Amino acid sequence: MTLPSQLPMGSTDSAKPSASSKSVSVRILVFDSGVGGLSICREIMAVCGPVEIHYLSDNKGFPYGEKPEKYLIDHASRLLLQATDIIKPSLIVIACNTASTVVLPRLRQQLAIPVIGVVPAIKTAARLSKTHTIALLATPATTERRYTEQLIKQYADQKVVIRLGSSELVRHIEDHLHGDRLDRNLLKKIVETLKRQPGGQAIDTVVLGCTHFPLIKSEFEKISPEWQWIDSGKAVASRVNDTLQQNSDAKLINARPQHTAWLTQWRNTDAVKTLFYQYGFNEVQWFSGDSALKLNE
Repeated sequence: MTLPSQLPMGSTDSAKPSASSKSVSVRILVFDSGVGGLSICREIMAVCGPVEIHYLSDNKGFPYGEKPEKYLIDHASRLLLQATDIIKPSLIVIACNTASTVVLPRLRQQLAIPVIGVVPAIKTAARLSKTHTIALLATPATTERRYTEQLIKQYADQKVVIRLGSSELVRHIEDHLHGDRLDRNLLKKIVETLKRQPGGQAIDTVVLGCTHFPLIKSEFEKISPEWQWIDSGKAVASRVNDTLQQNSDAKLINARPQHTAWLTQWRNTDAVKTLFYQYGFNEVQWFSGDSALKLNE
């Protein structure tokens, strides 16, 4: 597999992130357990101009959707505090619905910088639905969280909300993005399962409640084009942009940013590197927790 020629090469360095930090003053830390948060990075890059994105993928802890709530709060909070100390971002985005629903309160207490979460687009779906029947496709944990219940009660109390949690789909998309073939039969099975639920034939809007899912949104649209498939990506990017504009300490500089991806478990494969390069990242590094060591390309 051929890699882009401009990508970093060289020997192993012991360093904290420094690429272009002198030319771009706004640094954003985006966090997820796998690569699903790339759907959020994509929207931020499109909306927010020359910001420097550091994407922390806790692939060692993937998937979060199967982890107990207490573990998630303790583990993700500790990891993000370490990353904040190393990367020194102006703002953090938790690009994981499952983590956002439980980790946000603690992090906002512990950090002085803005922390933005990602939650299912229930409000938007309720507004768009003509049949008053929407579906939430997410991880099992997200579909069952108290926070999700509150969103539904607040914004879709008069709607029929059909929930489907699938860890299998999350794992499959993660594997697909790392080079495996996409199983379209699995996607068709998901759609058929939604339609078979009580009231499922009336669905006209589906909330993609896991950040992995928008990365294959076009495939779902091919299978069921009559449904509206929506996610929170653009809304999150808009909020990030507004927050940066309101923060007088975060001043954008007209320079080409350098984006870095960090992995908590190193996967030295062409597929991993190519994935991040395709989404605009300039280098892939290993995040060891209390230090960040650049590995050989």
